[in-house]
Amino acid sequence: MFLNYIKEFFVKKSLKNNLHNVQNEVFTSNVQTIGLLVDESRFKHSKELFEEVISKGIAAQNVKIALYTSKFDKKKTYSIPTFGKKHINWKGEITAVFLNEFIETEFDLLISYYDSENAILMSVTNKSRAKFKVGFASVDQRLNHLMINTAVENYRLFVFELFKYLKSIK
Repeated sequence: MFLNYIKEFFVKKSLKNNLHNVQNEVFTSNVQTIGLLVDESRFKHSKELFEEVISKGIAAQNVKIALYTSKFDKKKTYSIPTFGKKHINWKGEITAVFLNEFIETEFDLLISYYDSENAILMSVTNKSRAKFKVGFASVDQRLNHLMINTAVENYRLFVFELFKYLKSIK
């Protein structure tokens, strides 16, 4: 338990150093590919969120999901790629292959669907090569290009507002 706190401290320190290097990009293209980063320990409706995004005209094969859970069980098989604290080392480097692929993918849009500041999730968002990042207003504003102020349980409103703003940005 104590080691987890120390590990999180080092991940936060690494994140803090990397937040100084954030570059803002201009969003000018249509959204074709979406990355969905969800905190499964606080939001249990990730499949419904996925379906809501698909209903806005995005092809299902163009949406990739990565779920974070605070209580990762190695014995359990997850239908959606899931990671936990064990997949990040003391230096803040990611050790899971699927998560490194998720980060290296150049999504048109990354949806960071978590409303509390979690160093691991924030680190994944920060390292992502997505062109445009969207998240909640309650998380550090340096991470995302667009912040939406809704409750995490109200995923339909979040997706509706997101696509409304994306249409007006184009």
